[in-house]
Formats: sequence, C-alpha cells, structure tokens
Amino acid sequence: MVRPKRHLGQHFLKDKNIAERIVDSLILSGNTHQVIEIGPGTGVLTEYLQQKPVDLKLIEIDRESIAYLKEHFPALDTHIIEADFLQLELDKLFTGKIHIIGNFPYNISSQIFFRVLEYRNQVSQVVCMLQKEVADRIAEKPGSKTYGILSVLLQAYYDIDYLFKVPPGVFFPPPKVMSAVIRLTRNNRLKLACDEALFKVVVKQGFQNRRKTLRNALKVLNLPASILDHSLLDKRAERLGVEEFVFLTQQLENSREGR
Repeated sequence: MVRPKRHLGQHFLKDKNIAERIVDSLILSGNTHQVIEIGPGTGVLTEYLQQKPVDLKLIEIDRESIAYLKEHFPALDTHIIEADFLQLELDKLFTGKIHIIGNFPYNISSQIFFRVLEYRNQVSQVVCMLQKEVADRIAEKPGSKTYGILSVLLQAYYDIDYLFKVPPGVFFPPPKVMSAVIRLTRNNRLKLACDEALFKVVVKQGFQNRRKTLRNALKVLNLPASILDHSLLDKRAERLGVEEFVFLTQQLENSREGR
C-alpha cells in the first residue's frame, strides 16, 4: 500500500468506473499515440491506459509509487520516468505530438498548465482531473469573475471541454473540495497575430488589477495615445476574450515599433 503524501498533493482515486471514464475521454484515432501520464500513483488510470493503442510513459516523482508500479505493471518497467514533470524538457524526451493525462496534484495543477503552454505545439491533448475551482476557471468564458489569466492563455491555443465533476468520497484521502475532469484539445491557431510574449504580459497585467478598467490596469505599459479613447479600455479584463487581448497587444506592439 502506497501512503498518500501531503507534500506531493496526493489523493488516490479509488473508483475504477471514474478512472475508466477519464481514460475513455482521451480522443484516440488512427496510429499509436504517445501518451504521458503525470503522477500515476498506484496506477488506477494506468490499468485502463494499457488497454489503449498508446505508447505510454509514466512520470512519477514518488519513489514509493514507482516501486508499486514496477511491481504491479512489470510490462511498463522501462516506461517509468522518475522525474518532476515541471522540470522536464518534453521536446528532448519526445519527438512528435504527445497527449497528457493524469489526476493532477492540486498544489501544482496551474504550474502544469503553464508548462503545457510552453510546449503547446507538441502537446495536442490534455485530459485531467483537478480541483473543480481550477477547472471552472480554465473552461470559463469572458464575463465571469472566475475567468482569469489561465482562462485566456489556455483558450488562445486550446479548445476546452468541461467533462464531469467528481466528489471527494472517491479518493483516499478525500480532499476537502470537489474535483472535475476537463479536456484540452489543441486548436488550429499556430501563432497569435501579435507578439506572444507581450500578449502574456498584457493579459497578466490586466488581471492583476482586475477591479480596474483596462485603461488604468494597463497604464504601466504606456498604451499608445491612439487607443486611449477605445471602448475596450472602459472594460475590465474579465470582459475580454482572446481576440480582444490580441488587438490590445497589437496596438501596444505597433506603438513600440514606431518609436
């Protein structure tokens, strides 16, 4: 028996029906797919992933879990990578497109998504269970107080499907919050129509001062005089979609190039 470790944010899923449903949420077609499972723990998802047409790699940092996996899934012995996913250079470990699946530790789920964004042209799909609050934020549309930085950045490059909710009682130990399963599918946008690094700065700055209108929230970025009267700046960041943030970034980019 593997002991759940609080510092690793481990809550082991006990319900095999939910595990199978999560794995079945991966959209797989055609040839064998490269799939990374983050934090397999005791292998509740792994059991069903083995039955799929996938080249599976397990990323696990907990040595006790690794020993358990090697004992119970001997065929996957050489497929286990002992590592912190947040430190991996995916482009050096894998060639071609990859899918990611996992019951993400609550304490690092947002960091995992920022890492996914770094490798967005390689990660074509993510199916994951995480804290419902974070799932809500990622899937939310403009106009809600839940909508935030992660919503905009992920929705710029991925289509988000909110699949289903999961109650605390199906975990050991049970978390104090609800969980949810979402699927991210890479969209057709190869590149934003603006400087992508600056886009990230604009989005973050807007939401760091989300109670202010964008005219005030983005003041520190020295917005060009040509758009100071634009109606978009009368809104708060939570009211803007991806394309509107792209527009603001373009204006800022053009003004800086014109100096």
